[in-house]
Amino acid sequence: MQDRFISFIIPCYRSEKTLEQVILEIEDAMPVLIQYTYEIILVNDGSPDATWQKICQLAAEHPEVKGFNMARNFGQHAALMAGLNQCRGEIVVCLDDDGQTPADEVGKLLYAIEKGADVVYARYQHKQHSFFRNMGSAMNEWMAHVMLGKPKDLYVSSYFAARRYVVDEMIQYTGSYPYVIGLVLRTTGNIVNVDVKHRKREVGESGYNFAKLLGLWINGFTAFSIKPLRIATATGGICAALGFIYGIYTVIKKFVVPNVPLGFSALMSAVMFIGGMLMLMVGLAGEYIGRSYISLNNNPQYVIRESTKAQQSDKKQWVSAYDRKNGSDNKTE
Repeated sequence: MQDRFISFIIPCYRSEKTLEQVILEIEDAMPVLIQYTYEIILVNDGSPDATWQKICQLAAEHPEVKGFNMARNFGQHAALMAGLNQCRGEIVVCLDDDGQTPADEVGKLLYAIEKGADVVYARYQHKQHSFFRNMGSAMNEWMAHVMLGKPKDLYVSSYFAARRYVVDEMIQYTGSYPYVIGLVLRTTGNIVNVDVKHRKREVGESGYNFAKLLGLWINGFTAFSIKPLRIATATGGICAALGFIYGIYTVIKKFVVPNVPLGFSALMSAVMFIGGMLMLMVGLAGEYIGRSYISLNNNPQYVIRESTKAQQSDKKQWVSAYDRKNGSDNKTE
């Protein structure tokens, strides 16, 4: 039986102190899974520390490791898309760079794929994140369920495995605001969960803060759902109906009880409420239009500045040229 080829994709940000342990854990786990060969793709997402230098070191020491350095910080999902476009595996496994996602339990994800699932998400019984990170994740779960049609009992995370055809479909998306969960959900419904442990972060802190999680949430529903526009339309209709009913009520009240004041404060409250809702809906529509404009201008999803593969190629060419030169000099002598 021919070995199946696995691609591990790890987006990297501020992970110079944790990345090597993740690589070693993958290398320790894979020899047991004798039916698989593998590659590890590390994508540096514009990290301000020495993460890229660490990736270059790991690529030099481990032949299965390939590194790609993005020109700036594009975000985790863009880094994942960069890795997906570079990988060759029949099965692709994506995981984090901080060691919190247990690479040694990858066999559970691969087993579920072999049993027939198209995508397998790791599910954590007890998450070891901060309060704000957990709150952002809960918001993301709710958004994916309401806006993108994610099954309520399906748990999504950054640790998942997918078949090649799913990856091929995902990388067809070239928009400026990728949202990996949305791409998976629109490709297949054959998605399952497997339970794994979630570890505490031993070094540093998460690259996600609440603002970034909120931005990711906005990316999800503006790039892959028109439900917010439909909600806006329905809300606008309800506000207009309430305003109309309130107007009729005011007129009838004036005829029935002429001496009762019309209620300036109540009227202003209604005007402010309706005006606020209108501004909200206009802003939401503007967000969609703005993102469409940016996409039409071909704003890049990501830009790869360099790769370890190119560096190794350049080094080989330099050595080859050096050898040729020395060889010709020796002949001359």
